[in-house]
Amino acid sequence: MKQKKGFVLRTVCGEHVIIGESAETIDFGKLISLNESAAFLWKKATEMGDFTPQQLADALQEEYEVSNEQALTDVNRIVKEWEKVGIVEE
Repeated sequence: MKQKKGFVLRTVCGEHVIIGESAETIDFGKLISLNESAAFLWKKATEMGDFTPQQLADALQEEYEVSNEQALTDVNRIVKEWEKVGIVEE
């Protein structure tokens, strides 16, 4: 799995948001607001390039005090949202 090209994480008025920066990705219906841990996951996915939910869950566990089960549940939820809005792909 990987992020689609043209989507970036920005901080706007203290909020973390994913926005499209190219003509083909600009769609304000896809402006995504992220909490601190979701923004952390987006940054990790950016660093990894290709990623799996388990890899993101491992990174989440290293950063936050959370069990593997909870980390994987949270990661799967956010990745499904990213897929739903079309900002990641297989």
